[in-house]
Amino acid sequence: MCGIAGIIDLSGQQRPAPLAALQAMAQAIIHRGPDEDGFLDRPGLGFASRRLSIVGLHDGRQPIYNEDRSVAVVFNGEFFDFPEVRARLESRGHHFRTHCDTELIPHLWEDHQDKLFDHLRGQFAFALHDQKRQRIILARDRFAICPLYWTRQRDEDGEWLLFASEIKALLASGMVRARPNPTGINHLFTFFAVPGPQTCFEGIHLLTQGHFLDVQVPPGQLARVEERIYWQMTYADRDQEDKRDIETLTNEYERLLLAAVDRRLRADVPVVSYLSGGVDSSLVVAMASKIRGTPIKPFTIRIKAPKLDESAEANLVANHIGVKPFILDVGAEEVLNTYPELIRAAEAPVVDTSCAALLLLAREVHRQGFKVALTGEGADEWLGGYPWHKVNRVLSYFDVFGLPISQWIRRIGVKLAGSPCFSADLLRRVRESVGGHNGWLDVYGLMSLSKLRFFSPQFKTQALITIPYNDLNLDIGRMKNWHPFHRELALSFRIHLAGLLLSSKGDRVAMNSSVETRYPFLDEEAGEFLCRVPAKYKLHGLQDKYLLRRVAERYLPRSIAWRRKAMFRAPFDSFHLEVAPPFVEQLFSPESLQRTGYFDEKEVTHWRKAFRNLRSGGLARTSVEMGLVAVLATQLWHHTYIDGSLADLPSLADLGRRPLPEFAHRNGHSGRPAIASTAVPSA
Repeated sequence: MCGIAGIIDLSGQQRPAPLAALQAMAQAIIHRGPDEDGFLDRPGLGFASRRLSIVGLHDGRQPIYNEDRSVAVVFNGEFFDFPEVRARLESRGHHFRTHCDTELIPHLWEDHQDKLFDHLRGQFAFALHDQKRQRIILARDRFAICPLYWTRQRDEDGEWLLFASEIKALLASGMVRARPNPTGINHLFTFFAVPGPQTCFEGIHLLTQGHFLDVQVPPGQLARVEERIYWQMTYADRDQEDKRDIETLTNEYERLLLAAVDRRLRADVPVVSYLSGGVDSSLVVAMASKIRGTPIKPFTIRIKAPKLDESAEANLVANHIGVKPFILDVGAEEVLNTYPELIRAAEAPVVDTSCAALLLLAREVHRQGFKVALTGEGADEWLGGYPWHKVNRVLSYFDVFGLPISQWIRRIGVKLAGSPCFSADLLRRVRESVGGHNGWLDVYGLMSLSKLRFFSPQFKTQALITIPYNDLNLDIGRMKNWHPFHRELALSFRIHLAGLLLSSKGDRVAMNSSVETRYPFLDEEAGEFLCRVPAKYKLHGLQDKYLLRRVAERYLPRSIAWRRKAMFRAPFDSFHLEVAPPFVEQLFSPESLQRTGYFDEKEVTHWRKAFRNLRSGGLARTSVEMGLVAVLATQLWHHTYIDGSLADLPSLADLGRRPLPEFAHRNGHSGRPAIASTAVPSA
């Protein structure tokens, strides 16, 4: 994995990209690629790369070119079938100059242009410039593993497009101002995360998974920028599902998972694995150890709260494969003290407190000298591992004679818990926006109640007239042909996986410590298979991940293979310790709350005291606790990136305010700085 960035002139004048700005962008993401840098300087554009060398350690400096150097690429990610695709390309006459998988992209582009995505397997974000065709491609992988942000910015002479792996690189350019985006904050209080394309920064977009930007830059003409789709999640229609028996499907899924793990063990550096004690990560560890013939080194978090501690199960799995795990103890104090760093890494408010624990785990992986870790994300999304899928199935049994009885039960339950309620009309519009009721609406509805509790009157008015699901650009017409359970899973992929697990809980906390995470369950072939498997083999009655558990019992103790799903999280009440760091009270103060304007300071103050009177573990208390974490995280994000006066903490707010002294993009770039010695010359 690496970090990439770039600046593109959209004016048609082929203005040189300001190299000082480009170098500042690369420096801002040095944690993504501490091993080496590289730059591309061509008329009308500049690309930058920060490399974390994992494959082709000694000859993979970017940009990477095709044979005549007309096509140049900067790349973040891994192509796990690199040896096979390279051999195929060489048989067609292509010549490789490196041992790095980045070089697949320019050669595949030569052969296939826009269809190259059909030949890419792995996790990636890249920028490609084809000098002959005057085209630039910015692309992101199918599942949103590797991030890519972009923005368009005008000046007196025209318009620029800037892109980067992280928002802080865009701000470091001196060309982009950091301004809050109310829509992004509304998304956070709906989805626990910001799944894109909206972000919490006005004018900064997250490229959606399976999409690419096609930028055509003919000299003397304004550039044309088009966002295009190359891949969408597609489940088989009910009459097209795989009809084979469960034993055959189990054997096939086992074969595909073994191949997926095997490919993700490929690296020129050692590979380790995360281990939680749940079936997903445990199966990855067991399969990796079988493939290697020796146990893979596991890293485990022990949450210092009895109900959240899974270390006993992790130790059981480790003993089963014959290895001792490294165990990192994390409690409420560690979570709280890590939050400022977490927000700097995530570049958005983070509600899931366990993200802080994973940031600390990645730091330990790096400290012990490792760069690559396997992990188990994706299994719950493919196979319905979350408890709200079961709740939705049970409640749906009450819907008889065409009456929406389950909706009445939900609404009565909210009122009995003493929680505020949304209007029936708003709830109806939300259901229509996702093609009917969906299990995810229950848990997101629980989070959304925080808008009614905590938003300031003006902010609340704006938030309640919009439907955040409409911003996801879901293809409801296509989804209606699928089994209703598959519509639930598709929403899980689009929001929870992309917005949280692979972002604030994945790439951002891992790459903050220069660690690449790899996801065997997000293998393309295994995923295509599961899209054809009937829903009944995923949620079998009320047994989640049924097909996966049948595979797992071949590799793990039965108690682990069929263990009930446990949500990995850290305590939500971390922010309410009796003795907390000063920044907590500073950010919760009426003055700070008034300064941001997002929240009603009286309601926040009230609920900080009142939530302790609610039943521990109950839905009402959980909803309030999540909301208070979101309030504080939003305040902390605002302090970190927008206004550094809210607390006695470091701030990056100046990144989006000060132009670089060297940035003189008018008047022919007089005083244009020389490019660094590590730069790669243009063709």
